[in-house]
Amino acid sequence: MALWLRDPLAIMAPKAKRGIVIDDSTIVECVEAGAEPSVACAVFDASAHVLVPGLVNTHHHFYQTLTRSLTPALDSEVFPWLQVMYPVWQHLTEADLRLAVRVALAELALSGCTTTADHHYVFPPALESAIDIAVEEAARIGLRVTLTRGSMDLSIEDGGLPPAAVVQDIGQILAHSERLIARYHDPAPGAMVQIALAPCSPFSVSRELMRDSALLAAKHGLRLHTHMAAHADEIGYCLERFGCRPVDYLEELGWLGPNAWLAHGIFFSPDEIGRLGRAAVSIAHCPSSNMITASGFCPVPDLEAAGVAVGLGVDGSSASDLSSMIGEARQAFLLQRAAHGVRRAGAADALRWATAGGAACLGRRDIGSLVPGMQADVALFRADALGFTGVDDALAGLIRSAPARADRVMVAGRWIVEDGRIPGLDETALARMHAEAARNLRARAGL
Repeated sequence: MALWLRDPLAIMAPKAKRGIVIDDSTIVECVEAGAEPSVACAVFDASAHVLVPGLVNTHHHFYQTLTRSLTPALDSEVFPWLQVMYPVWQHLTEADLRLAVRVALAELALSGCTTTADHHYVFPPALESAIDIAVEEAARIGLRVTLTRGSMDLSIEDGGLPPAAVVQDIGQILAHSERLIARYHDPAPGAMVQIALAPCSPFSVSRELMRDSALLAAKHGLRLHTHMAAHADEIGYCLERFGCRPVDYLEELGWLGPNAWLAHGIFFSPDEIGRLGRAAVSIAHCPSSNMITASGFCPVPDLEAAGVAVGLGVDGSSASDLSSMIGEARQAFLLQRAAHGVRRAGAADALRWATAGGAACLGRRDIGSLVPGMQADVALFRADALGFTGVDDALAGLIRSAPARADRVMVAGRWIVEDGRIPGLDETALARMHAEAARNLRARAGL
């Protein structure tokens, strides 16, 4: 039987004052004020809830949940921070990674996230199955995923930043990418798993790998992802090594197109912003990470004015220390308002970045809004708890108050969070095992 999410306190959907009707995995009806569903329905009473599309995380590094607030890396700028982190990450095992991924996915689901991207680019010999593990863990929690096969082929010896233990040669990277595409990528509407290609960054990847990744993505109709214009050091690196700025570098290598979304996107000139808009490139804005690393301010209003779609990313937990999408939406609201003024960033903008904007980054036309025909991906937050109760505009309050947890989360018509818990997940046991794995990882790295 269809399910009616009835009479929400507030809902982020047009002409749906009385809620939405879900049949199987799809939204089939918006129920207007004074109306009733046109089909027989079971009912979920949403009168104490704010109901929004499932939040979409466009940039993450799941494995980094094991290296939060790492003492030697605290208060470092990005390049020195990476030089501390890479030698630790080279000691990751598959058992470590499985716990790290499970924690990241659980945090995301509990924060109202229904679709997430992950950028995994560290492949020491023990982590050949990293993407396979992420697929398995995502199915266990119930989240949709775009898993990017990240890559690095420039070690310290080649003029890059990472140690040789975590880089691979181009042939190995492309062959592994082909295997993952064949096994997991689902281009159909409603897909639970998609694959994208994601060379890490200009300072860890060769021209050849960037170009070959773009060609492979075009061959299979995949999306492309990378870190770009994330901090001032990167601009200087590109000018010194490649003789051009990052956007010029992308264009030269076939990356300026509608299948690309870029993480951070802070240091763009007005001309470059216009070029990105004309090319229909998207940006994953990562406010918490940008603030912790003091990297700068992503020019979101200017990007959107130029036609660039903007989504939100929690970034790796080593940078932001938290995988909360509702928290990230609040941070985006606060940072953009502080940087650009009250009239250029509002709570409604933050909700849009966290939903439809994120869907656009990932090239998904089946998620990100609550209208008939879309996937039934929904997040419900209770509005009767301390810290939220008393709000007038409940949708604005959702961003300004940012509840710590969603009460209910649905993906493809199935509840994956109920009463603020993930069914079947022992959070206490998971936290204990994860903490132990983090301690052991630090010990193996000599910390």
